[in-house]
Amino acid sequence: MPEIIILVIILALLFDISNGYNDAANAIATVVSTRVLKPHQAVLLAVVMNILGAFLTTAVAKTIGKGVVDPKAITEVVVASALFSGFLWNTLMTKLGLPVSASHALIGGLIGASVSYGGIEILNISGLKKIFSSLLISPIVGIIFGYTFMRLILKFYGTLPVSTINKYFGKLQILSASFMAFSHGSNDAQKVMGIITLSLVSGGYLHSVEVPFWVILICALAMGLGTAFGGWKVIKTMGVQMLKLEPVHGFAAETSATAVILGASHLGLPVSTTHVIATAIMGVGASKRLSAVRWGIGKKIVNAWIFTLPVCALLAWIICTVTKFII
Repeated sequence: MPEIIILVIILALLFDISNGYNDAANAIATVVSTRVLKPHQAVLLAVVMNILGAFLTTAVAKTIGKGVVDPKAITEVVVASALFSGFLWNTLMTKLGLPVSASHALIGGLIGASVSYGGIEILNISGLKKIFSSLLISPIVGIIFGYTFMRLILKFYGTLPVSTINKYFGKLQILSASFMAFSHGSNDAQKVMGIITLSLVSGGYLHSVEVPFWVILICALAMGLGTAFGGWKVIKTMGVQMLKLEPVHGFAAETSATAVILGASHLGLPVSTTHVIATAIMGVGASKRLSAVRWGIGKKIVNAWIFTLPVCALLAWIICTVTKFII
């Protein structure tokens, strides 16, 4: 029914907005906390670069569209259940000031709803192995890149006065924040593109997982809209509470995270931009001394990460199961 497709698209855009709302911290937390840019300047920069990044490639969208489950083995109700569970989780965590992975929320929801509809056998196990590998490895790469890059900066510029370092790296951080927002759009906006395309294929409106231009456009704008609202509690957690940041730290973390995320987008691998930038910040902090990172805050963030996928899977399973009896 056309009404179901319209509902899926609306839910997908709401999820995208909630994703941008929570993930605004990924792009602007460091540049705001270091006072390189004022909040409204950072938000405007992030909105523009997020939208531009969404047009870079559709490789990740195709992975999501067919890597979790065969589009022809499910219905639009399955997709709607996955999106609704992810939207609820993103919104709750943003209110609590905790950065979470929209990737984990979306994939967990899709797994739970698919299992409710057709059982474990309809899942694409080989595709899920590829997705889970990228989700698990990327945070490790993020902390290694952050630590290594910061050590290199300190090796070459560590003898300069702090004021001089902050002056020059403050300017560079505007550039690194721009690329961080761009890379966020290149990976995260594509996940919802993939979900909408998946629904269009399952409903018979498309014959293959090829993302239409109008899907790219509305997802890019929804992501930008969510970023414009900005989850300020999450921004405070990422940019202030976890580590006392100077411009050089922000530049190192953003540059490291951007390299990981853009590399993943090029390979069509969905990664958690939240996990990557958070672990990059941890790596940067650990390069000074381990005690520089407030690991108590880090523990709360990690706990939210751990629960995201299973909670969203269970929630989507319940929603899909109940919906089957109603419709």
